[in-house]
Amino acid sequence: MAAPRKASNDDTLVELFLDMQAAERGAGENTLAAYRNDLDDLTAHLRAAGKSIAKADTDDLRGFLKSLDERGFAASSLARRLSATRQLYRFLYAEGKRGDDPAAVLEGPKRALTLPKILSIAEVDRLMTQARANAENAEQPKPARLRAARLLCLLEVVYATGLRVSELVALPVSAARRGQKMLVVLGKGNKERLVPLNGAAKAAMAEYLALRAEASAESKNAKEPNTKWLFPSFGEQGHLTRQHFARELKALGQACGLAPARLSPHVLRHAFASHLLHNGAGLRVVQTLLGHADISTTQIYTHVLEERLKTLVRDLHPLSDGERG
Repeated sequence: MAAPRKASNDDTLVELFLDMQAAERGAGENTLAAYRNDLDDLTAHLRAAGKSIAKADTDDLRGFLKSLDERGFAASSLARRLSATRQLYRFLYAEGKRGDDPAAVLEGPKRALTLPKILSIAEVDRLMTQARANAENAEQPKPARLRAARLLCLLEVVYATGLRVSELVALPVSAARRGQKMLVVLGKGNKERLVPLNGAAKAAMAEYLALRAEASAESKNAKEPNTKWLFPSFGEQGHLTRQHFARELKALGQACGLAPARLSPHVLRHAFASHLLHNGAGLRVVQTLLGHADISTTQIYTHVLEERLKTLVRDLHPLSDGERG
């Protein structure tokens, strides 16, 4: 068996950067994994060219970006690797590990604004109606009905709150306490925020937990998943995975005539934000509910505000076309 490769100075510098992201900026596991993947790619490219992170100059980094383009990377993926590279060298310069910042003048691809996939209110209603019908079908086996009630609960909660899917599947069972009006959500960077619960979400939680308790009582001798989670499972994480929820959502969409490609848990988060803005909520309110650290992230929804303003002017302005004789 080959001996493991000894950590290089470049590996050490990348680890220092990742430690800083975790400790000072509260980066989560997924974010750190993405940074590591991007910077491993940079390290491998420089190593193949006989260079290193510690010694690379701007032309070396441009060569890395060019190699990504030649490998057919999408503009979004290239821009992400460029961002990781810039942040790494900004950190190394600030920490005195380098006397310059060779990434400061790098330019990335110009990207067109990508609007989020949006479901209409009618389409969300179709999903909910189908999910409700599945959950209320008493003819099906009890395990299938419990899964249907769980999916209805997931849909009602995410559409009521706009939670990230990682926040949703990891909700504690205490989130469904009777009389609960708000959820305390632990979001990115371990930052807490409050989001309100509507009546439909609370009812779906109660129905799902009642069925879960009934199933548990009937199989008291069987092994049960960890009950500290609202959506427990026997998997390694102890709770339902994002991927499992996504698969069930796509199957539900197909059953009510919505193309699976248009559906994902994140699309429901977009629907929550877009429908709030369309019905009069302010951008800052939506930013707070979504847990966005920067208002610029929430501004992908400004097209919804623009459409609403056009409608208001058309319908309410005294000199709009509809009022002219």
